[in-house]
Amino acid sequence: MSAKDMMPSFELYQPSDLANALSLTKKFGTDGWRLAGGQDSYDWFKDRAKRPQAVIDLNGVAELKGIKETDSGLEIGALTTLTEISQNPIIQEKYGLLAAAASKVASPQIRNVGTLGGNVNQDTRCWYYRAGLDCYRAGGNTCYADTPEGMNREHCLFGSDRCVAVTPSDTAPALVALDAEMVIVNDSGERVVKAENYFIGPGVDITRMTVLEADDILKAIRLPMTWAGASYYFEKVADRNVWDFPLVNVAAAIKLNGNIIEDIRIACGGVECVPRRLTVVEDVVRGSEKNEDTAELAGKSASRGATPLNYNHFKIPLMENLVMRAIRNT
Repeated sequence: MSAKDMMPSFELYQPSDLANALSLTKKFGTDGWRLAGGQDSYDWFKDRAKRPQAVIDLNGVAELKGIKETDSGLEIGALTTLTEISQNPIIQEKYGLLAAAASKVASPQIRNVGTLGGNVNQDTRCWYYRAGLDCYRAGGNTCYADTPEGMNREHCLFGSDRCVAVTPSDTAPALVALDAEMVIVNDSGERVVKAENYFIGPGVDITRMTVLEADDILKAIRLPMTWAGASYYFEKVADRNVWDFPLVNVAAAIKLNGNIIEDIRIACGGVECVPRRLTVVEDVVRGSEKNEDTAELAGKSASRGATPLNYNHFKIPLMENLVMRAIRNT
């Protein structure tokens, strides 16, 4: 029997409230693993690429679940499932961009278990890293994907710094486009971080993809009223329609006055380690008429500064076309 046929042993904790969960995360620190839906975690454990001493199963913590309207918008518990999000009538009506993005994650079975917090916090899918090789992200001194022989078809166009892996999340670009806020808690209290600043690249910290520290828990995601009811566009291109990660995806929230683009937030996934907010595109189209010329200019602006690797040149026209469609079809 192969060693990879069995998970390494760990202590399992199942706290029933947030206070207990926070106490456990503080106790175990980097030796602890916070478990949400588990769809990504179990792969890490089975492949023995991650060997936590303790797994803290958060599914019994009611404070981390649910969708509620507030005076300032909407608050979604981090452990709310992707199916709940995609089917919730309030989200569909006011924040359809997030509902659309959640509906494109993986497969119906995974969405029934997978959570919003798990989707935004999942680690990169780079096969060198996940295979347990000693790449930069794993603490080594090589990026195996960024070599002449490296398999880098799914890797980044922007923002590489030793590591060329990308964020695999479909919901993350939607949250950036909606100007969402991430509510983070630990034993010392609560802090709120803009979604755009929640994700970090290798130039900030190559060992993680978000600002979460070892004793932090993502409690909730807040969607402001600012972008409620805007015109939305989400599209994902992957090798398969289900059970696959994006090669590139795009999420756009647009405020229209007649046919004039009054304001816009647009982000792409699959092109950088973080969801890439396309501020250049926003500046180019804001105040312009929504027409074919504006869409074409937006597409060309989207790829400005892209540095493709050996096998991912196709992502440049793909990204450009997705941005064009986002402007044209909202």
